[in-house]
Amino acid sequence: MAPGEKIKAKIKKNLPVTGPQAPTIKELMRWYCLNTNTHGCRRIVVSRGRLRRLLWILFTLTAVALIFWQCALLVISFYTVSVSIKIHFQKLDFPAVTICNINPYKYSAVRDLLADLEQETRGALKTLYGFSEIKSRKRRDTESWSSVWEGTRPKFLNLVPLLAFKEGEMGKARDFLTGRKRKVSGSIIRKESDVMNVHESKEVVGFQLCSNDTSNCAVYTFSSGVNAIQEWYKLHYMNIMAQVSLEKKINMSYSAEELLVTCFFDGVSCDARNFTLFHHPMYGNCYTFNNRQNETILSTSMGGSEYGLQVILHINEEEYNPFLVSSTGAKVIIHRQDEYPFVEDVGTEIETAMATSIGMHLTESFKLSEPYSQCTEDGSDVPVENIYKAAYSLKICLHSCFQTKMVEKCGCAQYSQPLPPAANYCNYQQHPNWMYCYYQLHQAFVREELGCQSVCREACSFKEWTLTTSLAQWPSEVSEKWLLSVLTWDQGLQIKKKLNKTDLAKLLIFYKDLNQRSIMENPANSIEMLLSNFGGQLGLWMSCSIVCVIEIIEVFFIDSLSIIARQQWQKAKQWWAQRQAPPCPEAPPSPQGQDNPVLDIDDDLPTFTSALHLPPAPGTQVPGTPPPKYNTLRLERAFSNQLTDTQVPAEF
Repeated sequence: MAPGEKIKAKIKKNLPVTGPQAPTIKELMRWYCLNTNTHGCRRIVVSRGRLRRLLWILFTLTAVALIFWQCALLVISFYTVSVSIKIHFQKLDFPAVTICNINPYKYSAVRDLLADLEQETRGALKTLYGFSEIKSRKRRDTESWSSVWEGTRPKFLNLVPLLAFKEGEMGKARDFLTGRKRKVSGSIIRKESDVMNVHESKEVVGFQLCSNDTSNCAVYTFSSGVNAIQEWYKLHYMNIMAQVSLEKKINMSYSAEELLVTCFFDGVSCDARNFTLFHHPMYGNCYTFNNRQNETILSTSMGGSEYGLQVILHINEEEYNPFLVSSTGAKVIIHRQDEYPFVEDVGTEIETAMATSIGMHLTESFKLSEPYSQCTEDGSDVPVENIYKAAYSLKICLHSCFQTKMVEKCGCAQYSQPLPPAANYCNYQQHPNWMYCYYQLHQAFVREELGCQSVCREACSFKEWTLTTSLAQWPSEVSEKWLLSVLTWDQGLQIKKKLNKTDLAKLLIFYKDLNQRSIMENPANSIEMLLSNFGGQLGLWMSCSIVCVIEIIEVFFIDSLSIIARQQWQKAKQWWAQRQAPPCPEAPPSPQGQDNPVLDIDDDLPTFTSALHLPPAPGTQVPGTPPPKYNTLRLERAFSNQLTDTQVPAEF
């Protein structure tokens, strides 16, 4: 290398280095603050005074914290939705309408099957309330309790005993069968309302359910003896009907010709052929109108009662079971064609001797799935088997989950629900423990201990009809005589007696108008909007842009890490060199004089700046400035030797 190039390299090496190649992080940060476009950072470096510099540090850190906070809120609220409501005026498809008689089976057809159960029920009523003296509401004395069961041994009361509890003596109860008090073990589950009590009852009625080994028992109490008797009767009724074949149960219930007297839809006459049989375990034969027969769905052309469904129902109160149902009428549910009708949960009751008008408004909802919500499109991602073989809904999932748990725990399915695969209905003969198991599972389901509520999810899209119900007396007194006579004649062989108005109910279901409301969820944010909001926050608090963000990432992460890595590498090299270098022997003392290190000549000539930093030689004196030589100031003739032709002649 040429001497000039060596000098340039030496000068460049000793000049202070700034920018991203700064040797220390402190110098890097100083360079960044002086050259960045973000406000505040430069003021930290150039401000005079500690107080002013401290204030600018505080302002800058506060602005940075606010930027992080606002950006975090933007990220958290990214998966939010905006709801839009649209109103459409168009021809609407008419929903499926399922109609059931509240009484599931004709009393004359099931009387023989329920004879023993009804006898024990009447005996229990007589024992507790004095059934023969029901008008005076007097109870019999304790001594006469056992006289009711003389000559018979009740099997239903023996299996699930009815008990009477007095206030303050929940550990003891009076048995309906023996009339004696006995100790009651097990947990006591109150079925009465905890929110409001009309009066303080001095005595409550309940029944006890135990497992097979009778080691685990539970007592269910009711604030009213009516509820206790009906619940007790229903348990045994379910057990008896579970042993009857489906074909026989269909024959014991009402036929379409018996239930439907007249039918009109959209101004056109219809009959029983327009209804599809649907057998419900607790409501018997139900009939569904517009159930997508022949893959066609009926629609209505206009709004109003004249363009909807109009039916007259024959209720036939004489065939009602007195202990199973306590009201008279029918139940109707409006649903989609591919939806399972849960009549027991969401059905609307229709009164006899009344015209019930149900006006509908259709609302269709569309929700966004994950990550915006936990809804499911079709239930395929829900780990619960759909035993109803219908379109997925939250209610179907919950019922399917409960029935699956019941099959796992109890070995059978509840009679009031469809059968899961490889399962049968619960009954005493095959599953003597099912009642206790069912009630325990039901309590666990209510307390959300089965995990069904956490597994099942709401459907993302669904239709619902908002119903407005109104009642009117029907038939009127002036038209009752001729109307009932004509309806009796129309029924012909189906009815062998003259109809009266308490046997009939009129139902009208129609769209109030053809306005369909659609509720749709849309993403409230997008990637473009998120980036725009980020830029707005950066510009608001620090007058910064995306280029400044890239610069911050480069300086604070890439350059800082490279400086740290370089420093560690230099330390490692020095440590390794010291470890590998052999120890140098000490040189013998020189008898000559001391060497001046200033005179040591290096290959690279020192610069002026580096020369100023060289240490003086020990024990040497720096020479001073010598005095000037005054004889050098003498004026000399400029041209002492001149040419001959230019010389001036001397004057004599």
